[in-house]
Amino acid sequence: MADPRGFLKVTHRQDRPKRPVSVRILDFDEVQVGQNEAVLKNQASRCMDCGVPFCHSGCPLGNLIPEWNDLIWRGQTAEAVVRMHATNNFPEFTGRVCPAPCESSCVLGINQEPVTIKQIEYAIGEAAFDENLIEPIMPERMLDKTVAVVGSGPAGLAAAQQLTQAGFTVVVYERDDRIGGLLRYGIPDFKFEKRILDRRLAVMEAEGTRFRPGVNIGEDITWNDLKKRFDAVIVATGATAPRPLDIPGADLHGVHFAMSYLTESNRVQAGLKDSPAIDASGKNVIVLGGGDTGSDCIGTAVRQGAASITTLAIGQQPPKDRADHEPWPMFPKIFEVSSSHEEGGERHYLASTVEFVGENGQLTGLKVAETEYRDDGSRAPKQGTERVIPADMVFMALGFVGQDSSSITEQLGVDLDARRNVARDESYMTNVPGVFSCGDAGRGQSLVVWAIAEGRACAAATERYLTGKTNLPEPVAPTDRAIDLSV
Repeated sequence: MADPRGFLKVTHRQDRPKRPVSVRILDFDEVQVGQNEAVLKNQASRCMDCGVPFCHSGCPLGNLIPEWNDLIWRGQTAEAVVRMHATNNFPEFTGRVCPAPCESSCVLGINQEPVTIKQIEYAIGEAAFDENLIEPIMPERMLDKTVAVVGSGPAGLAAAQQLTQAGFTVVVYERDDRIGGLLRYGIPDFKFEKRILDRRLAVMEAEGTRFRPGVNIGEDITWNDLKKRFDAVIVATGATAPRPLDIPGADLHGVHFAMSYLTESNRVQAGLKDSPAIDASGKNVIVLGGGDTGSDCIGTAVRQGAASITTLAIGQQPPKDRADHEPWPMFPKIFEVSSSHEEGGERHYLASTVEFVGENGQLTGLKVAETEYRDDGSRAPKQGTERVIPADMVFMALGFVGQDSSSITEQLGVDLDARRNVARDESYMTNVPGVFSCGDAGRGQSLVVWAIAEGRACAAATERYLTGKTNLPEPVAPTDRAIDLSV
């Protein structure tokens, strides 16, 4: 695999370069840029002939990482594109927004820096389009079966593409005005420019997938009517109900859910609005939550010209290195500095939010206290440590609590689990025959790479239900290697 002594010759990883902070905060263009080809080959050469490639199991898609590392090192880009797409419908997506659990499982990571798997994946995804290596895959024959996919995020798109290529007539419904779900309005352009999404959607349209944006299933079309129209229905609506913070003052003007803020900004960048209804310009901003969504709020607020940005997390600061209870090849919780963190703002840990403070209905500050860990493992504000931080805006990036509509239960009788996710069995089928669930809608908030993996597996299960067999790959079961990002 690659150069058998490459990891001894190239001992340090070299990630994708970024545009300078002083330049990139002036626009919403992508922060990272492409890697030099010679550097990319050197980095690919670090992939070891390790015998058991744990990176395969670290990736929910089961990407054949050593194989395409070897092909990139040899300069066989076209072959690398084919090998990549054998397991991943959208490497240009995951190469940008996936946190790369594969790198945490890299064998080289035991005593060196792991291989730069994500940047090599990004390079393959870009080369596929730049070198015109992507062509629509047309089915050998069309089947007399139809499938409705509700939701056009990564899970829905992956399921739709797999089934379209297998010969089914597939219609994707999206309640927003444009296709893409989380990818369209949830992720800022500085992490994921929407031209990347649009060029992939063009390929899918050429293959035959039909897109119907601006249709809210449950309102514009009832779930019952949809079930009657199609031979199978796949629910890929995501987990979009935000986790609330039930403390005094939560109804003050200036307190917002993070996704509402990000969606407003994305609509402006898409040219759909002249200015956002939620604008951090000149404001003292506080972000509650230290995950990717909180980081996206920071980068957006910086670009809008916020006066100050403070991120508060209720828990302890993660360690910089693996904790003993998260040994290799586990996906560890470690302290990370995103591109947005590099751009400005302060981060504080052990900060419990007590109350939103305001005057005349307007937010003026946030009362916080030091987090106290109790003997039973619970957390609570420590008495006597309260203080008020001035704030004009607070963005709550506290995760999600399942799908946000009851219509599928009321109209179709589909069961939800205890976490308000659409309940399904190991074949992704709900309690209603012919209705399937995949991605965040079924597993709760998780990673884009998990959404794609579940979409692919759900497509295979759907084909088996409709035809009695499947030739589509089945990478994961719903309970395999779950990474819980709901809290």
